[in-house]
Amino acid sequence: MSLTPPFTEEIAREKVKKAQDLWNTQNPINVSKAYTEDTIWRNRSTFLSGQESVAEFLTAKWDKEKNYRLRKELFAFSDNKIAVQFWYEYQDSHDGMKWKRCYGLEDWTFAVDGRMRKRQMSGNDVEISEEERWFKDGVDINSVNISEAHW
Repeated sequence: MSLTPPFTEEIAREKVKKAQDLWNTQNPINVSKAYTEDTIWRNRSTFLSGQESVAEFLTAKWDKEKNYRLRKELFAFSDNKIAVQFWYEYQDSHDGMKWKRCYGLEDWTFAVDGRMRKRQMSGNDVEISEEERWFKDGVDINSVNISEAHW
């Protein structure tokens, strides 16, 4: 199955899960290759452009966010756009290794070759306890029941 636009629901869902799996590798160089050379990003209040900037950003991100585990779910799609809801948990190395969960939304626009041309991310971090974690070691993140209160 080709993961290039135009998207069907099946292709969009597969594209989201491929992105989830790629990000969970925490390999900034490999992740950056999923974006066009001239990709445009907004990640919260940070604005970036280009694969090299993305790789630098992700390197710094994962230096801070330890034990990172991410789940993405399809929210909506069109021919060359996908909207995603996501949750991830991490230990904040800049804040005493406290556990945090980020809740957020992304909108993605794709080039004809299937790489992402534009990514806009909005997210909020919430401090959580060890007991409140969803994505503990060994858990299949795709099988965690996330209640409607968290969607």
